[in-house]
Amino acid sequence: MGSAQCLTFMSWALDFWFGGTLVEKGEISAGDVFKTFFILVSTGKVIAEAGSMTSDLAKGSTAIASVFQILDRQSLIPGSSNNGGDSASSGTKLEKLTGWIEMKKIDFAYPSRPETLILREFCLEVKPGTSIGLVGKSGCGKSTVIGLIQRFYDVESGSLKVDGVDIRQLDVQWYRKQTALVSQEPVLYSGSIRDNIVFGKLDASENEVVEAARAANAHEFISSLKDGYETECGERGVQLSGGQKQRIAIARAIIRNPTILLLDEATSALDVQSEQVVQEALDRIMVARSTIVVAHRLNTIKKLDSIAFVADGKMVERGTYVQLKNKRGAFFNLATLQD
Repeated sequence: MGSAQCLTFMSWALDFWFGGTLVEKGEISAGDVFKTFFILVSTGKVIAEAGSMTSDLAKGSTAIASVFQILDRQSLIPGSSNNGGDSASSGTKLEKLTGWIEMKKIDFAYPSRPETLILREFCLEVKPGTSIGLVGKSGCGKSTVIGLIQRFYDVESGSLKVDGVDIRQLDVQWYRKQTALVSQEPVLYSGSIRDNIVFGKLDASENEVVEAARAANAHEFISSLKDGYETECGERGVQLSGGQKQRIAIARAIIRNPTILLLDEATSALDVQSEQVVQEALDRIMVARSTIVVAHRLNTIKKLDSIAFVADGKMVERGTYVQLKNKRGAFFNLATLQD
Protein backbone atom coordinates (compact mmCIF):
# COMPACT_ATOMS: atom_id res chain seq x y z
CA MET A 1 0.00 0.00 0.00
CA GLY A 2 2.88 2.37 0.86
CA SER A 3 4.57 1.77 -2.50
CA ALA A 4 1.27 2.48 -4.30
CA GLN A 5 0.93 5.86 -2.55
CA CYS A 6 4.56 6.66 -3.29
CA LEU A 7 4.07 6.00 -7.00
CA THR A 8 0.95 8.18 -7.00
CA PHE A 9 2.70 11.22 -5.49
CA MET A 10 5.75 10.72 -7.70
CA SER A 11 3.55 10.79 -10.82
CA TRP A 12 1.97 14.05 -9.65
CA ALA A 13 5.38 15.60 -8.95
CA LEU A 14 6.65 14.49 -12.36
CA ASP A 15 3.61 16.05 -14.02
CA PHE A 16 4.20 19.46 -12.45
CA TRP A 17 7.96 19.38 -12.98
CA PHE A 18 7.94 18.27 -16.61
CA GLY A 19 4.75 20.22 -17.39
CA GLY A 20 6.25 23.35 -15.88
CA THR A 21 9.32 22.90 -18.05
CA LEU A 22 7.19 22.67 -21.19
CA VAL A 23 5.12 25.72 -20.16
CA GLU A 24 8.30 27.68 -19.65
CA LYS A 25 9.38 26.76 -23.18
CA GLY A 26 5.97 27.79 -24.50
CA GLU A 27 5.18 24.35 -25.91
CA ILE A 28 2.00 23.87 -23.84
CA SER A 29 -0.25 26.01 -21.65
CA ALA A 30 -0.71 25.85 -17.88
CA GLY A 31 -4.21 24.48 -18.48
CA ASP A 32 -2.72 21.47 -20.22
CA VAL A 33 -0.63 20.75 -17.15
CA PHE A 34 -3.69 20.76 -14.90
CA LYS A 35 -5.64 18.60 -17.36
CA THR A 36 -2.86 16.04 -17.18
CA PHE A 37 -2.84 16.31 -13.39
CA PHE A 38 -6.57 15.55 -13.10
CA ILE A 39 -6.16 12.57 -15.43
CA LEU A 40 -3.40 11.25 -13.18
CA VAL A 41 -5.54 11.79 -10.09
CA SER A 42 -8.40 9.74 -11.55
CA THR A 43 -6.33 6.95 -13.09
CA GLY A 44 -2.94 6.95 -11.45
CA LYS A 45 -4.14 5.48 -8.17
CA VAL A 46 -5.79 2.58 -9.94
CA ILE A 47 -2.66 1.88 -11.97
CA ALA A 48 -0.45 2.15 -8.91
CA GLU A 49 -2.59 -0.27 -6.93
CA ALA A 50 -2.56 -2.81 -9.76
CA GLY A 51 0.67 -4.16 -8.36
CA SER A 52 -1.05 -5.12 -5.11
CA MET A 53 -3.46 -7.27 -7.13
CA THR A 54 -0.72 -9.48 -8.53
CA SER A 55 -1.28 -12.27 -6.01
CA ASP A 56 -5.05 -12.22 -6.61
CA LEU A 57 -4.52 -12.35 -10.37
CA ALA A 58 -2.19 -15.32 -9.93
CA LYS A 59 -4.78 -17.13 -7.82
CA GLY A 60 -7.48 -16.39 -10.39
CA SER A 61 -5.29 -17.64 -13.21
CA THR A 62 -4.63 -20.90 -11.35
CA ALA A 63 -8.33 -21.37 -10.64
CA ILE A 64 -9.27 -20.78 -14.28
CA ALA A 65 -6.60 -23.22 -15.43
CA SER A 66 -8.05 -25.95 -13.18
CA VAL A 67 -11.54 -25.30 -14.58
CA PHE A 68 -10.31 -25.66 -18.16
CA GLN A 69 -8.54 -28.89 -17.21
CA ILE A 70 -11.94 -30.31 -16.31
CA LEU A 71 -13.69 -28.87 -19.38
CA ASP A 72 -10.98 -30.16 -21.73
CA ARG A 73 -10.73 -33.60 -20.12
CA GLN A 74 -11.46 -36.42 -22.55
CA SER A 75 -13.78 -39.24 -21.51
CA LEU A 76 -12.30 -42.73 -21.27
CA ILE A 77 -15.51 -43.96 -22.93
CA PRO A 78 -15.02 -43.41 -26.69
CA GLY A 79 -17.81 -41.42 -28.31
CA SER A 80 -19.45 -40.39 -25.04
CA SER A 81 -18.79 -36.65 -25.50
CA ASN A 82 -21.12 -34.38 -27.44
CA ASN A 83 -18.32 -32.53 -29.19
CA GLY A 84 -18.92 -34.25 -32.50
CA GLY A 85 -16.13 -35.66 -34.63
CA ASP A 86 -15.51 -39.22 -35.79
CA SER A 87 -15.55 -40.72 -32.29
CA ALA A 88 -19.03 -39.35 -31.62
CA SER A 89 -20.59 -41.59 -34.30
CA SER A 90 -18.48 -44.73 -33.87
CA GLY A 91 -19.91 -48.06 -32.78
CA THR A 92 -22.77 -50.35 -33.73
CA LYS A 93 -26.39 -49.23 -33.88
CA LEU A 94 -28.79 -52.16 -33.71
CA GLU A 95 -31.86 -52.14 -35.91
CA LYS A 96 -34.01 -52.89 -32.87
CA LEU A 97 -33.06 -53.18 -29.21
CA THR A 98 -34.98 -55.80 -27.21
CA GLY A 99 -33.35 -55.12 -23.83
CA TRP A 100 -31.70 -58.48 -23.19
CA ILE A 101 -28.90 -57.81 -20.68
CA GLU A 102 -26.17 -60.31 -19.75
CA MET A 103 -23.52 -59.67 -17.12
CA LYS A 104 -21.03 -62.53 -16.70
CA LYS A 105 -18.26 -62.83 -14.10
CA ILE A 106 -17.70 -59.10 -13.86
CA ASP A 107 -14.98 -57.67 -11.64
CA PHE A 108 -15.07 -53.92 -11.15
CA ALA A 109 -13.37 -51.27 -9.02
CA TYR A 110 -13.77 -47.52 -9.32
CA PRO A 111 -10.73 -45.71 -10.81
CA SER A 112 -10.37 -43.64 -7.64
CA ARG A 113 -10.10 -46.83 -5.54
CA PRO A 114 -8.55 -49.47 -7.82
CA GLU A 115 -7.57 -51.68 -4.90
CA THR A 116 -11.19 -52.08 -3.71
CA LEU A 117 -13.36 -54.40 -5.81
CA ILE A 118 -17.02 -53.41 -5.75
CA LEU A 119 -18.22 -56.31 -7.92
CA ARG A 120 -16.65 -59.78 -7.80
CA GLU A 121 -17.49 -62.30 -10.52
CA PHE A 122 -20.92 -60.70 -10.68
CA CYS A 123 -23.48 -62.42 -12.91
CA LEU A 124 -26.94 -61.18 -13.89
CA GLU A 125 -29.33 -61.80 -16.76
CA VAL A 126 -32.36 -59.68 -17.57
CA LYS A 127 -34.57 -61.04 -20.32
CA PRO A 128 -36.40 -58.66 -22.67
CA GLY A 129 -39.46 -57.03 -21.15
CA THR A 130 -38.90 -58.42 -17.64
CA SER A 131 -38.24 -56.65 -14.35
CA ILE A 132 -35.73 -57.44 -11.63
CA GLY A 133 -35.03 -55.82 -8.28
CA LEU A 134 -31.58 -55.49 -6.71
CA VAL A 135 -31.52 -55.46 -2.92
CA GLY A 136 -28.83 -55.69 -0.29
CA LYS A 137 -26.88 -53.64 2.23
CA SER A 138 -25.52 -50.20 1.34
CA GLY A 139 -22.26 -50.41 -0.57
CA CYS A 140 -22.80 -53.92 -1.90
CA GLY A 141 -22.67 -52.78 -5.55
CA LYS A 142 -26.32 -52.29 -6.56
CA SER A 143 -25.94 -48.77 -7.95
CA THR A 144 -22.65 -49.77 -9.55
CA VAL A 145 -24.58 -52.26 -11.68
CA ILE A 146 -26.80 -49.39 -12.88
CA GLY A 147 -23.73 -47.32 -13.78
CA LEU A 148 -22.18 -50.16 -15.76
CA ILE A 149 -25.38 -50.80 -17.71
CA GLN A 150 -25.43 -47.11 -18.66
CA ARG A 151 -21.77 -47.46 -19.57
CA PHE A 152 -20.56 -44.71 -17.32
CA TYR A 153 -17.65 -47.11 -16.70
CA ASP A 154 -16.23 -50.11 -18.53
CA VAL A 155 -15.84 -53.47 -16.83
CA GLU A 156 -12.31 -54.60 -15.98
CA SER A 157 -12.91 -58.31 -16.49
CA GLY A 158 -15.89 -60.38 -17.51
CA SER A 159 -18.46 -59.26 -20.06
CA LEU A 160 -21.54 -57.07 -20.28
CA LYS A 161 -23.69 -57.71 -23.34
CA VAL A 162 -26.88 -56.10 -24.58
CA ASP A 163 -28.85 -58.15 -27.10
CA GLY A 164 -25.80 -60.40 -27.44
CA VAL A 165 -23.46 -57.53 -28.37
CA ASP A 166 -20.63 -56.38 -26.10
CA ILE A 167 -21.73 -53.00 -24.75
CA ARG A 168 -18.33 -51.53 -25.70
CA GLN A 169 -19.09 -52.21 -29.37
CA LEU A 170 -22.34 -50.23 -29.34
CA ASP A 171 -22.56 -46.57 -30.31
CA VAL A 172 -22.67 -45.11 -26.81
CA GLN A 173 -24.85 -42.09 -27.60
CA TRP A 174 -27.34 -44.20 -29.55
CA TYR A 175 -27.40 -46.80 -26.77
CA ARG A 176 -28.03 -44.28 -24.01
CA LYS A 177 -31.02 -42.97 -25.95
CA GLN A 178 -32.53 -46.44 -25.55
CA THR A 179 -32.21 -46.26 -21.76
CA ALA A 180 -33.69 -44.03 -19.07
CA LEU A 181 -32.73 -43.52 -15.44
CA VAL A 182 -34.87 -42.33 -12.54
CA SER A 183 -32.68 -41.79 -9.48
CA GLN A 184 -33.35 -41.13 -5.81
CA GLU A 185 -32.74 -37.39 -6.12
CA PRO A 186 -34.31 -36.16 -9.38
CA VAL A 187 -32.33 -33.56 -11.30
CA LEU A 188 -34.46 -30.64 -12.47
CA TYR A 189 -33.14 -27.55 -14.21
CA SER A 190 -34.11 -23.91 -14.06
CA GLY A 191 -36.90 -23.52 -16.59
CA SER A 192 -40.50 -24.56 -17.06
CA ILE A 193 -41.98 -27.97 -16.29
CA ARG A 194 -42.40 -28.53 -20.01
CA ASP A 195 -38.71 -27.73 -20.61
CA ASN A 196 -37.66 -30.29 -18.02
CA ILE A 197 -39.85 -33.01 -19.52
CA VAL A 198 -38.67 -32.47 -23.11
CA PHE A 199 -35.04 -32.84 -22.06
CA GLY A 200 -35.83 -36.54 -22.46
CA LYS A 201 -36.75 -35.99 -26.12
CA LEU A 202 -35.93 -32.57 -27.53
CA ASP A 203 -38.24 -32.86 -30.54
CA ALA A 204 -41.25 -34.07 -28.54
CA SER A 205 -44.67 -32.71 -29.50
CA GLU A 206 -47.05 -31.11 -27.02
CA ASN A 207 -49.23 -34.22 -27.13
CA GLU A 208 -46.24 -36.42 -26.24
CA VAL A 209 -45.42 -34.17 -23.29
CA VAL A 210 -48.97 -34.42 -21.93
CA GLU A 211 -49.14 -38.20 -22.46
CA ALA A 212 -45.82 -38.67 -20.65
CA ALA A 213 -47.10 -36.54 -17.76
CA ARG A 214 -50.29 -38.61 -17.60
CA ALA A 215 -48.29 -41.84 -17.49
CA ALA A 216 -46.21 -40.39 -14.65
CA ASN A 217 -49.28 -39.32 -12.62
CA ALA A 218 -48.11 -35.71 -13.06
CA HIS A 219 -50.70 -34.21 -15.42
CA GLU A 220 -53.26 -33.57 -12.70
CA PHE A 221 -51.01 -31.56 -10.40
CA ILE A 222 -49.40 -29.72 -13.35
CA SER A 223 -52.82 -28.70 -14.68
CA SER A 224 -53.79 -27.37 -11.24
CA LEU A 225 -50.89 -24.89 -11.29
CA LYS A 226 -51.59 -21.35 -12.46
CA ASP A 227 -49.23 -21.53 -15.45
CA GLY A 228 -49.65 -25.25 -16.06
CA TYR A 229 -46.78 -26.74 -18.05
CA GLU A 230 -45.12 -23.32 -18.29
CA THR A 231 -44.71 -23.12 -14.50
CA GLU A 232 -41.12 -22.33 -13.53
CA CYS A 233 -39.45 -25.11 -11.55
CA GLY A 234 -36.81 -22.85 -10.01
CA GLU A 235 -33.16 -23.76 -9.57
CA ARG A 236 -32.98 -27.53 -8.96
CA GLY A 237 -36.76 -27.64 -8.74
CA VAL A 238 -37.03 -25.70 -5.46
CA GLN A 239 -40.57 -24.59 -6.32
CA LEU A 240 -41.85 -28.20 -6.27
CA SER A 241 -42.27 -30.90 -3.65
CA GLY A 242 -40.21 -34.09 -3.67
CA GLY A 243 -43.06 -36.16 -5.08
CA GLN A 244 -43.78 -33.61 -7.81
CA LYS A 245 -40.12 -33.46 -8.84
CA GLN A 246 -39.94 -37.24 -9.01
CA ARG A 247 -43.03 -37.47 -11.21
CA ILE A 248 -41.59 -34.89 -13.61
CA ALA A 249 -38.38 -36.94 -13.73
CA ILE A 250 -40.45 -40.04 -14.54
CA ALA A 251 -42.26 -38.15 -17.31
CA ARG A 252 -38.87 -37.09 -18.71
CA ALA A 253 -37.76 -40.73 -18.68
CA ILE A 254 -40.91 -42.12 -20.28
CA ILE A 255 -41.17 -39.54 -23.07
CA ARG A 256 -38.16 -41.10 -24.80
CA ASN A 257 -39.90 -44.51 -24.77
CA PRO A 258 -36.85 -46.39 -23.46
CA THR A 259 -36.29 -50.10 -23.98
CA ILE A 260 -34.25 -50.34 -20.77
CA LEU A 261 -35.54 -48.59 -17.64
CA LEU A 262 -33.27 -48.11 -14.62
CA LEU A 263 -34.73 -47.11 -11.25
CA ASP A 264 -32.19 -46.32 -8.54
CA GLU A 265 -34.12 -46.01 -5.27
CA ALA A 266 -36.64 -43.79 -7.01
CA THR A 267 -39.06 -43.68 -4.05
CA SER A 268 -36.78 -43.99 -1.02
CA ALA A 269 -36.70 -40.23 -0.28
CA LEU A 270 -40.48 -39.73 -0.46
CA ASP A 271 -43.15 -39.73 2.22
CA VAL A 272 -45.75 -42.51 2.26
CA GLN A 273 -48.41 -40.59 0.31
CA SER A 274 -46.01 -39.39 -2.40
CA GLU A 275 -44.42 -42.83 -2.60
CA GLN A 276 -47.77 -44.43 -3.37
CA VAL A 277 -48.50 -42.02 -6.24
CA VAL A 278 -44.99 -42.36 -7.68
CA GLN A 279 -45.02 -46.15 -7.31
CA GLU A 280 -48.28 -46.35 -9.26
CA ALA A 281 -46.61 -44.42 -12.08
CA LEU A 282 -43.54 -46.66 -11.99
CA ASP A 283 -45.64 -49.83 -12.09
CA ARG A 284 -47.39 -48.46 -15.17
CA ILE A 285 -44.26 -47.54 -17.14
CA MET A 286 -42.36 -50.77 -16.35
CA VAL A 287 -44.73 -52.84 -18.48
CA ALA A 288 -43.02 -54.42 -21.54
CA ARG A 289 -39.65 -52.86 -20.67
CA SER A 290 -36.47 -54.43 -19.36
CA THR A 291 -36.41 -52.86 -15.91
CA ILE A 292 -33.80 -52.96 -13.17
CA VAL A 293 -34.87 -51.56 -9.81
CA VAL A 294 -32.50 -50.77 -6.95
CA ALA A 295 -34.52 -50.63 -3.74
CA HIS A 296 -34.22 -50.54 0.03
CA ARG A 297 -37.95 -50.70 0.75
CA LEU A 298 -38.94 -54.24 -0.16
CA ASN A 299 -42.64 -53.40 -0.39
CA THR A 300 -41.87 -51.49 -3.61
CA ILE A 301 -40.56 -54.57 -5.45
CA LYS A 302 -43.11 -57.24 -4.54
CA LYS A 303 -44.65 -57.19 -8.03
CA LEU A 304 -41.39 -57.56 -9.96
CA ASP A 305 -40.71 -60.68 -12.02
CA SER A 306 -37.65 -61.52 -9.91
CA ILE A 307 -35.44 -60.17 -7.14
CA ALA A 308 -31.68 -60.58 -6.72
CA PHE A 309 -29.98 -60.24 -3.34
CA VAL A 310 -26.50 -58.75 -3.66
CA ALA A 311 -23.83 -59.12 -0.98
CA ASP A 312 -20.13 -58.20 -1.18
CA GLY A 313 -20.35 -57.62 -4.91
CA LYS A 314 -21.95 -60.97 -5.74
CA MET A 315 -25.50 -62.13 -6.38
CA VAL A 316 -26.20 -64.69 -3.66
CA GLU A 317 -29.94 -65.27 -4.15
CA ARG A 318 -32.48 -64.82 -6.92
CA GLY A 319 -36.18 -65.57 -7.24
CA THR A 320 -39.61 -64.04 -6.82
CA TYR A 321 -40.54 -62.24 -3.63
CA VAL A 322 -42.44 -65.27 -2.33
CA GLN A 323 -39.72 -67.74 -3.34
CA LEU A 324 -37.00 -65.80 -1.55
CA LYS A 325 -39.06 -65.41 1.61
CA ASN A 326 -39.79 -69.12 1.66
CA LYS A 327 -36.10 -69.87 1.15
CA ARG A 328 -35.43 -68.21 4.53
CA GLY A 329 -31.99 -66.97 3.54
CA ALA A 330 -30.39 -63.53 3.34
CA PHE A 331 -33.44 -61.95 1.70
CA PHE A 332 -35.72 -63.44 4.36
CA ASN A 333 -33.57 -61.90 7.10
CA LEU A 334 -33.75 -58.48 5.43
CA ALA A 335 -37.51 -58.75 4.93
CA THR A 336 -37.96 -59.77 8.57
CA LEU A 337 -36.07 -56.68 9.75
CA GLN A 338 -38.30 -54.40 7.66
CA ASP A 339 -41.48 -56.14 8.77
